Amino acid sequence: MSSEAKIRLDRVEKKYHGTSVPAVEELSLDVHEGEILVLVGPSGCGKSTTLRLINRMIEPTGGKIYLDDEDVTTVDPDKLRRRIGYVIQQIGLFPHQTIAQNIATVPRMLKWDKARIAARADELLHLAGLDPEIYRDRYPKELSGGQAQRVGVARALGADPEIMLMDEPFGAIDPITRERLQNEFLRLQAELKKTIVFVTHDIDEAIKMGDRIAILGERSVIRQLDTPERILAFPVDQFVDDFIGAGSTIKGLNFEQLSGLRLGGYPTIRSDQSPQAGLEALNESNKTWLLVVDEQNRPMRWMREGDLQQSTGSYQDEGSEVRIRLNAEDTLFDSLEQMLQSESGSCCVVDRHGALTGVVEMAHLRRAIRRAQVEARRHYEDLEDNA
Repeated sequence: MSSEAKIRLDRVEKKYHGTSVPAVEELSLDVHEGEILVLVGPSGCGKSTTLRLINRMIEPTGGKIYLDDEDVTTVDPDKLRRRIGYVIQQIGLFPHQTIAQNIATVPRMLKWDKARIAARADELLHLAGLDPEIYRDRYPKELSGGQAQRVGVARALGADPEIMLMDEPFGAIDPITRERLQNEFLRLQAELKKTIVFVTHDIDEAIKMGDRIAILGERSVIRQLDTPERILAFPVDQFVDDFIGAGSTIKGLNFEQLSGLRLGGYPTIRSDQSPQAGLEALNESNKTWLLVVDEQNRPMRWMREGDLQQSTGSYQDEGSEVRIRLNAEDTLFDSLEQMLQSESGSCCVVDRHGALTGVVEMAHLRRAIRRAQVEARRHYEDLEDNA
């Protein structure tokens, strides 16, 4: 992702005839090249209106819109829209056209030759996870909702636009299919690196999809614009805090991997050591639990003092079996989920061979949360000092 602005809105306004209050009021916003910027806010705040202003489906009544530093408020709107992929919640596939013909909509307008159009349609079906041999000649009515939405995305990518506008593209799909499509689209974006403005009313979707999030109030006034991590760690006002809702601290744990934690020593004994050795290690550590590991340092069982006192040294039935092991690439949220299910209240982290590298405890998560909050607060204090 580049810090260069691919799209720039300069005091853009939209006021409908007969109304005194603008739908969008002097909105200034940069969208960086290669990023997903999510516009999120309550119903009626102007999210979709802003999206339609960018590709001039509706005309601004004030301000300028720049694409690659070109003022596009003065160019032919039809030519502009052919440079921009557009995906909507209702999908809008043409029912009388095959899937391949739908995908070819913009390439045909640009007068690509037939061979190039056919190759592009097959390429995009592959990218969307749909076998061209099966789907290219089908009609929209023969698709499931998730398949149709994939075709909608493929059609938006038809002429390989650098910019995509997505208006609640996964909003009308069941939760399981929605999550799969979100994951698939993020995989595609990692490969294609399009510049994307994505509208949603769902803060959880915004957190998952966005490189940055703009939380909008009435008339598309920006209340906070930042990375999901910083918004969750430090909502700048009560409006943002209320909109994010409960659980923002927990959601923020999704953005840090276990590799970022400093995991100190944790009491362990090998399975060939005596229970007495375990009791000594436990007493020296001031911990409640101890880990029994095998000869390859792979975690086997959690043991407490009473378990060790009753143990015969076989460590087969005493204590609690270590059922879940996480890797350094897993998130703090993953560890919290496992800690809540573990009798010990802790979670083992292992390397690719399964050998123990550390134990995550609740104190590690508390420190990580405090660190994120302090860093976000300092960031905004620095912005104020430099303003």
